Amino acid sequence: MLSLIFAATLANKPTSAVDTLSPNDFKLQSFSKTVDFFDFARSYAASHGKPIPPANWHAYLYQTYINVSGFQLYYSGLINITAGEGALTIPVQSFLEHYKTPAGKDVLTSSSFIMLLAFNDTSSLHRDSPDKNDNLYASFSLGLDLTSIYQNHSKPALSSKTTTIPLTSSDDNRTWEWGMRYTNLTAVWWRMFTDPLNPRFEALPIAITTYEELTFTYKLELNPTTHTATITANYVIGRMTNLWLFYWIFFLPIVTHYNSTGNYRVNGTKISDETIHQFLERQQIKMSVVLFQNSLILDYATKSTFNNQNVTDAEIDVSDGEILTEAGTETIFKADFGTKQKYNLYNYTANPLNPTVAEYDAVTRTTPRAGYAKNPLFRMHVAFLKYVPLIVAHVDPPLYQKAKDHMLNMTYADYFYITSYPKYSGFKIEHDPTYIAYITATLPTTETPNLFGLIVIGAMVIVAVIGVVFVFKKRGPKTPSMESTTPTTTPTTTP
Repeated sequence: MLSLIFAATLANKPTSAVDTLSPNDFKLQSFSKTVDFFDFARSYAASHGKPIPPANWHAYLYQTYINVSGFQLYYSGLINITAGEGALTIPVQSFLEHYKTPAGKDVLTSSSFIMLLAFNDTSSLHRDSPDKNDNLYASFSLGLDLTSIYQNHSKPALSSKTTTIPLTSSDDNRTWEWGMRYTNLTAVWWRMFTDPLNPRFEALPIAITTYEELTFTYKLELNPTTHTATITANYVIGRMTNLWLFYWIFFLPIVTHYNSTGNYRVNGTKISDETIHQFLERQQIKMSVVLFQNSLILDYATKSTFNNQNVTDAEIDVSDGEILTEAGTETIFKADFGTKQKYNLYNYTANPLNPTVAEYDAVTRTTPRAGYAKNPLFRMHVAFLKYVPLIVAHVDPPLYQKAKDHMLNMTYADYFYITSYPKYSGFKIEHDPTYIAYITATLPTTETPNLFGLIVIGAMVIVAVIGVVFVFKKRGPKTPSMESTTPTTTPTTTP
């Protein structure tokens, strides 16, 4: 049934803006480019006797690289991905950091944004934070052909657009900024269950929504005095503009549509004056983001704690503090939630052109990995991890043995964490958590990385292929005709 309803729409490939990627790029102080990663993967696999990704697979990634003071940061954001018949846009974000600690440990860390997760508290174990006892709605964004649902009625315009925010730096190269913005973003909601003993999701979706935007901006600040590299990751979840609810009678959907003016049938007949925001408030729908953190050090095991409590596979509220990742007796990384606990909520009810802004407390909690890492919803995350060792294996065998099982693998994540926004109503949210790496730093200078340039090329495959799960694994052998409704733009980036 899903194959008849949710076929990916054909998208324009950003061929005019696609660059190439080579190991020599990592000798530069910085770069900012858009690449088709699968072109690289096919070339590498062919020359090393590895399985070659199909020729019709393309994954367009916006990538930035910073290489100063013996510190390297590599960021990848997914623009769109296609397996020949169609393309989809999913806002997958990941950045990797490579550095030496003040004690000389060689560290590779990764921070990955996975998805939006809507929820409402039921017999909740953790108030205002999604847990296995709550109603959970996984929100994955993509372009869709809705012909089979809407038939001869007017269909919603689901044209997502992706733009990149160029990499810039201060004159002293200590401050760097970049990002990505997805506008008119379409998301499908599925009921999701995160019980570690039985992780699963319902095959039939419960809703489709559109957001004005989903924006990620990043600011890196290097401080050689304090030996820190601090990243402030700003998330903007735009106002929800449309909500289509599905009520299923066997495999036939009954659709109702909410927007800012009321509730409508699919043929445009008005049902009530209840707006999308009033409906979400009545249903007590809250919003959250799901992320995971990982680290890799040769010859050392890492441990992540909050107030001396191990957070791996634990359920701990960390809203007012920080998670420390240690190797031996040295702190190598810190995720700080207490200094940026507040989020801004933009309420458009009184004046749509001039919203009021209020601050509320965000709630951040760690969660067991299995409910997400072993959920069939994420099986493509795991399936494509086989591409990571393509780069690492010939570089350093000991590093390969650890990287192939751990780096960017959700099953072996240091910890999963969920930041939730209890006051929501479908309005715009703005929040900015902070990540701190403890580095050996001098004044900014260009450095030639040792293994990092090769490691991250392999690791970014994971970012490229995450989105395939909903369209290319769920599609049946027969799909309806597809139309071009998801144009993607990629402005010229700053090298």
